[in-house]
Amino acid sequence: PPEPPPPRPRRSAPAGQGGARRLRGSTSAAPLGGNAAGGAGARPDLLGAPAGEMGLEPLFQAWSYFRRRKFRECADVCSQLLERPPGEQVAGAGPGREAAAWSLKTRALTEMVYVDEIDMDQEGIAEMILDENAVAQVARPGTSLKLPGTSQGGGPSPAVRPVTQSGRPITGFVRPSTQGGRPNTMEQAIRTPRTALTARPITSASGGYIRPGTASMLTNPDGPFINLSRLNLTKYAQKPKLAKALFEYIFHHENDIKNALDLAALATEHAQFKDWWWKVQIGKCYYRLGLYREAEKQFKSALKQQDMVDTFLYLAKVYLRLDQPVTALNLFKQGLERFPGEVTLICGIARIYEEMNNISSAAEYYKDVLKQDNTHVEAIACIGSNHFYSDQPEIALRFYRRLLQMGVYNCQLFNNLGLCCFYAQQYDMTLSSFERALFLAENEEETADVWYNLGHVAVGIGDLNLAYQCFKLSLVNNNDYAEAYNNLAVLEMRKGRTEQAGALLQTASSLAPHMYEPHFNIAILSEKVGDLQRSYTAAQKSEEAFPGHVDTQQLLKQLKEHFAML
Repeated sequence: PPEPPPPRPRRSAPAGQGGARRLRGSTSAAPLGGNAAGGAGARPDLLGAPAGEMGLEPLFQAWSYFRRRKFRECADVCSQLLERPPGEQVAGAGPGREAAAWSLKTRALTEMVYVDEIDMDQEGIAEMILDENAVAQVARPGTSLKLPGTSQGGGPSPAVRPVTQSGRPITGFVRPSTQGGRPNTMEQAIRTPRTALTARPITSASGGYIRPGTASMLTNPDGPFINLSRLNLTKYAQKPKLAKALFEYIFHHENDIKNALDLAALATEHAQFKDWWWKVQIGKCYYRLGLYREAEKQFKSALKQQDMVDTFLYLAKVYLRLDQPVTALNLFKQGLERFPGEVTLICGIARIYEEMNNISSAAEYYKDVLKQDNTHVEAIACIGSNHFYSDQPEIALRFYRRLLQMGVYNCQLFNNLGLCCFYAQQYDMTLSSFERALFLAENEEETADVWYNLGHVAVGIGDLNLAYQCFKLSLVNNNDYAEAYNNLAVLEMRKGRTEQAGALLQTASSLAPHMYEPHFNIAILSEKVGDLQRSYTAAQKSEEAFPGHVDTQQLLKQLKEHFAML
């Protein structure tokens, strides 16, 4: 009989995006190698036999395909075994052989659409706007991810390091939780975030899991492999080995959370509530259904029976969704006591500190990650971006060169290398890096980011005509680029075209209300033309976006004196 499903390789997050003097995150390809442990129907004494030879026993050939991650071929061979009429069965075949082929096919189909639940976390509009799980509506500073507040760890201000619409600094590595941040209004929620390449889904179930939901049509043109409505879940729950493969098939391939939860509940009851694996799966189902407190109980119960790194990560996800980052931090630290030096737990602590705007603590933990795993792409990218925004481009350049030596070769990395070379005054490599970044850009948003950064380089060397053209090209590739609108408006103001500048600034402020620069520029422009009321309103918005901006405070003081005189 088959053994429990094997551990799978972690999938890395997608690469980051650029911005105003903004570094892009880097990524590595998701690992595809590694043989799965355990299997269905393969005898241990045959594991050394060569695969793919003529006359190879079909079930062992399917298992060989599975070990080499050729899941389509594995499923096809298993289908041929299962479709044979009774008279054509191979000698020695029996019910156990059919069960092994059936189990192996379910695992192969699951692997074809598998998404790691730990890394896959996308909040939809419904989850963010209609969130009823908040413990405190007005949280204390430093205890909530919704209101991260000002920098607690001495990190760069928004004047140097761009921020998202939720007030967090741009990270060096884009993860699902950093794509758009939590919007304050429904209008902001519906509008596509510039760092996400697609519009945010109405709910996470309709967005992130749409591919697993239609997987039966993708992988089986003749119809679904298992008809869940006619399945006797009680019968399968009494066969632990088959039940685990069936659960993963229902959960990942069919995306039928209700049936998966029913199967897991029956199986854990059959195991007399002593199998931690089933408790984790019930917790995953509850998490998907939005029942976070029930999921928390299941994960805690599983941890009492068996300490597992994945269970700590799942439970931390629950606390983060409930907006309890301090509890999640304490949980990660408890996990580190039981699993010293575990990279995923240290990285989880660093991510939370980064999202809470405590940049110095995040950098320390990312360095601890590199002490354990010196090829960790996310840690290298985040430390590099932190050094860049701390006005240390030479040190940042070393980290990005390290990524290049590791084999990361994409648009984001060369964009970052170009920026680091320019600010480190290594001008000979700047333009060639940006040329390579333009060549490697995979979509228009990436091209727009590179042109925008080239515009900054042009401003730095004093070629304003080149800068104007670069910002225009950035808007040609991405019409929603608020930073490019703002910088074009500044160049128009230098030419004395106040009307065009005002229109561009208005567009920038509506596209990115979380940026302080367009509001401040509107305030300055309105004050010059004598529209003091509009200037005062824009300056208030600028102060709200960046409370520590000295020029905004001085402008507000002057305007209040004007109003007092009137």
